Amino acid sequence: MSAPKPPNRPSFPARLDQNKPFFAPKLSQTTDVKKQVPRVAMEAAKGFSDSKFFINQDRSTLNHEALRLAMVRKLQHQGIHHEAVLRAMRDTERHRFIDAGWANQSYEDTSLPIGYEQTISKPSVVARMIELLLHDRPTPIGRVLDIGTGCGYQAAVLSRVCTEVYSIERLKALHDKARNLLRPFRLFNLHLLLGDGMVGYAAGAPYSGIIAAAGGTVIPTAWLEQLAVGGRLVAPVDVGGGRQSLVVIDRTAQGLTQQVLELVQFVPLKSGIA
Repeated sequence: MSAPKPPNRPSFPARLDQNKPFFAPKLSQTTDVKKQVPRVAMEAAKGFSDSKFFINQDRSTLNHEALRLAMVRKLQHQGIHHEAVLRAMRDTERHRFIDAGWANQSYEDTSLPIGYEQTISKPSVVARMIELLLHDRPTPIGRVLDIGTGCGYQAAVLSRVCTEVYSIERLKALHDKARNLLRPFRLFNLHLLLGDGMVGYAAGAPYSGIIAAAGGTVIPTAWLEQLAVGGRLVAPVDVGGGRQSLVVIDRTAQGLTQQVLELVQFVPLKSGIA
């Protein structure tokens, strides 16, 4: 469920080419690597699973495409089945968000440093959380609040499955980095905000979904208040002993319901702007 767009919303200084389709062809039409890429790219995809293939920033686009297709196949084997999520993961170039020193691991299922004591989440975690966010709703879903922009990768993936994304980051240096990295993608429905994620962004509420890339001891009250009826929140929460679990909260007409799912590991949720 989404509400009318708020007045004076922040804008991202770019626009999507309206002559191009917003979504790429269905995954089933593009996941056959043998039909899509030449032999050298096939070898790149084959080497993905055992980390023997070194990605270089100067490699061809076909090599990166083959690696993304291999990544998507691995996500499918890990239990990600939502077609829109798989398509978004396939179409979002993760290597463009990775610092040069870690480029060889761009499409491996691992979290990587992005500076300022923060990380880019594993592809499997990004896909899992977005799949939970979508659950049984038709895509694209409505307006979504993304807590913790980081380098912008998750926000870019979200922009492909939501009508509008507000992504908030408390660290100015990371906020600026994300703006620079996202600008070439020309995502017209993505708005980047510098602010305290713990208080959310009331001007954009109510949200069809809220997703967080940092975990605290409790879910902030502001997030629950900004969640629309019919909306869903997905976030990590501390469960004691230095552990975090994914928590899913749904707002219904009768109130809130909560599910506690698998263990995860995210950076701590902090307040303020730095």
